Amino acid sequence: MACFLGHDGGIHTSVTVTIIPCKYPECLEKDKGIPIYLGIKQPEMCLCCEDVGGKPELQLKNQKIMDLYNQAEPVKPFLFYRQSTGSTSTFESVAFPGWFIASSERNQPIFLTSELGNIYNTAFQLDSKV
Repeated sequence: MACFLGHDGGIHTSVTVTIIPCKYPECLEKDKGIPIYLGIKQPEMCLCCEDVGGKPELQLKNQKIMDLYNQAEPVKPFLFYRQSTGSTSTFESVAFPGWFIASSERNQPIFLTSELGNIYNTAFQLDSKV
């Protein structure tokens, strides 16, 4: 998945996102989608959700995706439920149910919204590469 990450992470170009499934999906809600971690390379960082001033905010943290994968239990701030519909996917925060990764338009920062598909784009097309 190529996306533009905003000022919070200090990255202002398109990047390729690595998707790794959670090792312990049985510990999370059922029927919400596939729980995944989202990371980038160079620098090695991961997307996470944190409470900032009482509102969930998408952050880019210095965290290796495989370190998250190898934890003894799910690391909820870094997990997203991937729900696929046709050729697109939505990404809902595990830590903040009802909040989704969104973008306003092409080449703009991604962020969280609670407005699924209403105002902002919340359906992303993924290009798989091995």
